[in-house]
Amino acid sequence: MASHPQRLRAPQEPTAMKPEAKRAARAAFVGLFVDFFDIYLPIVALAPAMAHFQPATISKTAATTIFYLTFAVTLVARPIGSTIFGYVGDKYGRRRTTLVAVAGFTVATFAVAVLPSHAQVGYLSVALLIACRFIGGIFMGGEYTGANSLALESVPTAKRGIVGGVIGSAYPWGYVAISAVTLFLLSFLPAAGPGSPYVEWGWRIPFVVGGILGVVLFGYFRRTSESEAWLSQADTVSERTPFRDLFSGTNRRVLVEVFTLMSGLWLITQATVSTIPGLLVSYFDRDSSTVTAGMLVAYVVMAIGYLVVAVIGQRIGRRRTLVGLGLVIAVVTSLAFFAMVRTLEARGSSVQVFAFVTIAIVVGICPFGLAHTYVIERFPTSVRASGYGIGYSTAVIIPSFYSLFMLGLGKIMPYAYTPIVLIMAGSALTVAAATMGRDHDQLDIAEVGAP
Repeated sequence: MASHPQRLRAPQEPTAMKPEAKRAARAAFVGLFVDFFDIYLPIVALAPAMAHFQPATISKTAATTIFYLTFAVTLVARPIGSTIFGYVGDKYGRRRTTLVAVAGFTVATFAVAVLPSHAQVGYLSVALLIACRFIGGIFMGGEYTGANSLALESVPTAKRGIVGGVIGSAYPWGYVAISAVTLFLLSFLPAAGPGSPYVEWGWRIPFVVGGILGVVLFGYFRRTSESEAWLSQADTVSERTPFRDLFSGTNRRVLVEVFTLMSGLWLITQATVSTIPGLLVSYFDRDSSTVTAGMLVAYVVMAIGYLVVAVIGQRIGRRRTLVGLGLVIAVVTSLAFFAMVRTLEARGSSVQVFAFVTIAIVVGICPFGLAHTYVIERFPTSVRASGYGIGYSTAVIIPSFYSLFMLGLGKIMPYAYTPIVLIMAGSALTVAAATMGRDHDQLDIAEVGAP
């Protein structure tokens, strides 16, 4: 293991947050909340209504794969948006790029709400769904790239980890919100197969809600100020070459390290939160309302886990925390997933199933409580949005094909257990990359990024 210098400490600085910093942090939280509300619409709101987009004769494995791909294309598109908007954010400012991104994914979300069914246009319906989600994913990738960089550049050093954890917790809260909306709808509009109210039109309501949230977010960001860290370098904008600087020297090494770390974390994410609803509903025929309620509880616990991990990372160092969590995930999340599948095969109670689901998800995903902050701290201001956007989001591409990995692994082992292999692989990548990294959590934001 390579040796690392002691954690660098900045001179004492004020810890009180300025009004501009509070506004930027709130905007980033709301932005990520809306982003994840929209990105998980297919996983939650469409899980009970996929019959709207596919024939009744389709096999369970094919139906599950289409369900996963609908979600995966959004994740694959996000790196494109992060690359484009990261460059623009470094070159022209975080605020304006965020406004364009929010407007884009808002339109794409509204578009899904008016899509036709398979009965009306055949497989063109699912093709249009995938296209809308792909376009929306591009703009979603741009939103958090600008907003999160802006927020964490505005926060005092001593509070950066906690604020980053709060912003990151928008992910589980966004999932809780879409689950609550879907549960409410399913209580009045049962999803009882083709022809039922929810499958016919009820699923459209969450997408309309997502679009409305996008409109609200756009108005909020219009009142947010530009990052002071970026403005302090505004006189060099015309001379900036973010991509060239990012892919050379020290920045290139850091980018590879961040890419490896995030590849591991995204692989764990796909192997848990992205596979579990599909396995429960499509593969094991569990009631969709029960699954949605169980996932909602798991995500509430996850939101708490984000904050706990953020506090630990601020106290002992984010790099050290990531190494420890990677090792814990390899054991605890894998065993919890295994126990979940065994319980499902034995037709065990939903309480037992979701106890294991909660453990697998909370332990597996809690590193994201400090991932945003850690990655943003690894790059200097001149390439921060580009480095964060590309390193954080490009890493999701390979893990997004988890459904295909599962199909391949399913040829040599039971299909339902294949995510465990992906969890173990993701844990190994996380530990390796975090071990190579370095903490900048005690440095002023203007000084971080240079190892």
